Order: sequence, then C-alpha cells, then structure tokens
Amino acid sequence: MTKPMMILIAGPYRSGTGDDPAKMAANLKRLEAAAWPIFRRGHVPMIGEWVGLPVLEGAGGGAVGDALYDAILPPTAERLLEHCDAVLRLEGASAGADNDVRMATARGLPVYRSVEEIPHCAG
Repeated sequence: MTKPMMILIAGPYRSGTGDDPAKMAANLKRLEAAAWPIFRRGHVPMIGEWVGLPVLEGAGGGAVGDALYDAILPPTAERLLEHCDAVLRLEGASAGADNDVRMATARGLPVYRSVEEIPHCAG
C-alpha cells in the first residue's frame, strides 16, 4: 500500500454509559488509544466525536441525547465515512459503531477488527 488511508475508529462512546460524562470520556480515551498505532502504520486516524463534539459546541451545546445532540453526532460519522477509506471496529456494544460498519461494508470499504490487521503504508 502506497497511499495513506483515513481510518474511522468506531466503537462505544455513549453506549453502555447511562450518559455518564466520566464513562463517555473513558470511552473516548479508548477510541483515541487506537489513533497512535494507526498513525504509526502510516495512516490518518479519525474519530467521529473529534468532529461532532466541536460542531455541537459551536451550535450552542446541548445535553447528551437531546434533539441538537442527535441532529449532530450520529450524522457526523455518516458524513465522515464519505471521506474515509476504512473502518477500525473496536470491541464493545455500540449501535452507532455497528451502523458505521454496515455503511462501510455497503460502500466496499475494509473493516478491520484490530490494528494489527491494518496494512502498513509504504508511502
């Protein structure tokens, strides 16, 4: 592989947290932990919350699960997938991450289940 891929890291963020901000932050840290290994393989890691949360803040903020949150966070990953070349699906129950996998598969994008499956980029 000679061209770096943009890889969406998909896994639990809100799922299983009961909307507890500390648990959501811990889930985000888990997603972010995959970013460096992806980068080391020569690719660009992406997480939907990296984009969606600042957009939510710019729109005036909102509570987790309110109408504004739901209008911004889920569609962000969908829009990002239009620019991504692959998905890394981390373990854990997550309807949003499962949806990311469905969309990626429908588009013919590779879906990796571990960082080790991701090929190194020679470019």
